[in-house]
Amino acid sequence: MFRLRLIPLGTNIPFMKARFIAFSLSAFLALGSLGLFFTQGLNKGIDFAGGIMIEVATKGPADLAKMRSAMSGLGLGEVALQEFGSPNDVLIRIERQKGGDEAQNVAVKKAKAALKDGFPDISFRRVEFVGPKVSGELVMEAAIAIALSVLAMLVYIWFRFELQFGLGAVLALVHDVILTIGFFSVLRLEFNLSSVAAVLTIVGYSINDTVVVYDRIRENLRRYKQMPMPELLNLSINETLSRTVMTSLTTLLALVALYALGGEVIRGFTLAMIWGIVVGTYSSIFVAAPILLLLKLDRKTGDEDDEENNNAEGIVIEG
Repeated sequence: MFRLRLIPLGTNIPFMKARFIAFSLSAFLALGSLGLFFTQGLNKGIDFAGGIMIEVATKGPADLAKMRSAMSGLGLGEVALQEFGSPNDVLIRIERQKGGDEAQNVAVKKAKAALKDGFPDISFRRVEFVGPKVSGELVMEAAIAIALSVLAMLVYIWFRFELQFGLGAVLALVHDVILTIGFFSVLRLEFNLSSVAAVLTIVGYSINDTVVVYDRIRENLRRYKQMPMPELLNLSINETLSRTVMTSLTTLLALVALYALGGEVIRGFTLAMIWGIVVGTYSSIFVAAPILLLLKLDRKTGDEDDEENNNAEGIVIEG
């Protein structure tokens, strides 16, 4: 049977020799991302900047393209449409208009008039305004969700491995999150609740890849007790490289298809996921593993695991 192998057996790429270049590149990108975030900020969507939400229903399946065309010439700024429940229900989100409640009411009247002209049978189920207070609460809750997810990863890796592994994984995750925020800032992609979901998904993917590398490092700590630590880390990365590349490429194939064929509604989410897969793969190889040298990882992990295994094997049950 033919077996596809993207990385040949016995590959020995000297990743550790490039660790200082990788650290410098990561530091440059992270500082640049933070600089863009604090100076330019994010292009906040309606969820975080406030705006108008209109839920409508049509007699047949809604023609989103026609609706989007009818709304695009009204001068209301950003307008997002998506199916809401059944194909007959559509949720329309309009960015917050400059001015007070009167400006929001004028925008709603314009939107209703344009939709009634193009869709005589349309019905309006609800109209809501997302004010600054609600959007501010959503921003805070999104930040808390990301922070708690990273903290939970630290606790998991700490108990699953050792503290050095946990700190290394968290630093790699923070690296991925910062670079993703910078990606949103530099391309001016809309940052909304879907973007937060993308960031959390990237965190989960990155930690999964990092755990695979860390698990091989722990195995090799027990297997090669005299091997210098840089060589051991390099060996562990090369041994898991085939799995890392294969997983990343298969995920990217699905995401590229979604980006090309999924439509405008999920394009920003998909683009962020593509960037996150690339960054997560890079960080698991060039950040998460090499940073263990800076954290002074020693061989106690392997020795303690051996001792636990020996104790387990030495248990005798007397009848």
